[in-house]
Amino acid sequence: MPDDVPASHRPRASLLEVAVLFLRLGFTAFGGPAAHIAIMESEVVRRRRWLSSERFLDLLGAANLIPGPSSTELAIFIGYEEAGWLGLVLGGFCFILPAAATVTVLAWAYVRFGKIPEIAGVLYSIKPVVIAVVVQALSGLAPKAIKKSLWLGAIGVIACAAAALQVDPIVVLVGGGLASVLLGRLEKAGGQASALWFAGFTGATATMVAPVSLPTLFLFFFKTGALVFGSGYVLLAFLRADLVDRLHWLTEAQLLDAIAIGQVTPGPVFTTATFIGYVVAGGWGAALATLGIFLPGFLLVAVTRPLIVRVRRSPLAGAFLDGVNVAALALMTVVTVKLAYSALVDVPTVLLALVSATAIIRFRVNTTWVVAGAAVVGAAVRAFR
Repeated sequence: MPDDVPASHRPRASLLEVAVLFLRLGFTAFGGPAAHIAIMESEVVRRRRWLSSERFLDLLGAANLIPGPSSTELAIFIGYEEAGWLGLVLGGFCFILPAAATVTVLAWAYVRFGKIPEIAGVLYSIKPVVIAVVVQALSGLAPKAIKKSLWLGAIGVIACAAAALQVDPIVVLVGGGLASVLLGRLEKAGGQASALWFAGFTGATATMVAPVSLPTLFLFFFKTGALVFGSGYVLLAFLRADLVDRLHWLTEAQLLDAIAIGQVTPGPVFTTATFIGYVVAGGWGAALATLGIFLPGFLLVAVTRPLIVRVRRSPLAGAFLDGVNVAALALMTVVTVKLAYSALVDVPTVLLALVSATAIIRFRVNTTWVVAGAAVVGAAVRAFR
């Protein structure tokens, strides 16, 4: 089905289809937000054709503009788009549950045995596959994102440079949107002015030592989920300031272990909160930390999703979203380059990336099978060495 088929004529997914897809992705989507977004694009745009590329980009742009984990919020947006309110809940819940359960088991082993279980072999082979998956998504999404204007391509290049210079992601996104509006108005030389605003939240707190309590734990992670933009690295800085320096609930080493677990397990990176919750307060701590950090995403998607259609009907707001979409793809590109630098470390990993790219792009093999095959190869290489 071509991309230009009207949304009303596209197949809509059932609740069961939404649940099964995101439950599977929750078990197999390694590689962090960029990889998750690429896999979702492959599944819902290319394979199932639930969404057009343009609609997928709009949802991605909206997910990038609200606080919280962008790939999880994209799953929630897609669930809402396809199956209404129950789809909103199921899309997010099924994507989060497998990762949260996996991280809880790893946290139990960490507390019980004092170290993270060995997973180096699996990581060694999965990272090259992630590169191939993201390249596939970028090759499909980028031409559609910039086709409306040459200015959008220029914005994408500048956004890539800004991201490479470690400019804050939200600044890159909002800057891309504002640049698109400004250049669009200059190009058309007319139109009605519009005000666009963005609010950021900061808080200064004194150093203190506070006892761990379940309500405090929940409220801390709810605040985190409602205010933090960007990747797991942004989350690291946020958690360090509060949990290590201010509240003294964790040591520096424990925080780094928690971030590592969130990065290397499938599903949302923000399940770092699940690990921390278990370490400081056991099973209930894990459950409440997970609920706290992800709940704002569900609420924000529910509030913002109805606005996307109105945004697209407004030329000014639509231009802003076009710029945000291009900037989001630029951020994905820079993350992919950085990941490639650390993932393609020898001949076997380069070969894995090439074979994976061929299987996914040329032969359209399901990414789940490619990831599973790579994990087996990695374990075998590790054992042989």
